[in-house]
Amino acid sequence: MEQKATNIFWHDGDITKADRERVHKHRGVCIWFTGLSGSGKSTIANEVQNLLFERGVHTYVLDGDNVRHGLNKDLGFSPEDRTENIRRIGEVAKLFVDAGTVVMTAFISPYRADRDQVREIMPEGDFVEVYVECDLAVCEERDPKGLYKKARAGEIPEFTGISAPYEAPEKPELVVNTSEETDVRKNAQKVIRFLEEKQYIPAQD
Repeated sequence: MEQKATNIFWHDGDITKADRERVHKHRGVCIWFTGLSGSGKSTIANEVQNLLFERGVHTYVLDGDNVRHGLNKDLGFSPEDRTENIRRIGEVAKLFVDAGTVVMTAFISPYRADRDQVREIMPEGDFVEVYVECDLAVCEERDPKGLYKKARAGEIPEFTGISAPYEAPEKPELVVNTSEETDVRKNAQKVIRFLEEKQYIPAQD
């Protein structure tokens, strides 16, 4: 994106990401949950947050709907607005990571290029893509917000999976299939195990 502001300079602080991680006793990282509406992204992200919080980990969830109530309330669901939505969230997530936080994002983020762009603005290893895989039929059957029904009726244009595309990750760091495993806690624990194995958080004895 074009830089419109001029005469601005980047200011580095005295306290670094490494300093914050040393105090927190865990690494800062962005866990990017992506998947169809109804796949379970927000549910899993919030359960992971609960488990991390119990262990004293500094963590936060950026939820798609919540962010559109404030920071991105001026954006719709056109391809251009979806791209800008993800760009902004990527920049916010980067700040959380720099603060030494385990930040999780729960967004459909349907376009592979948009997710890759977020990955590129973060240092290597600070972006973990988690594909919450779920069959479209299962997502439609769940339809917790009634959105698929409205989309099928033509009431919601450009709805991902119905009238707009979803580009699944090609090489995500982790896949959680909620069609096969419906237990939220087990799916969340799979993410926790990944974070332990990759030494983002200390393993528990």
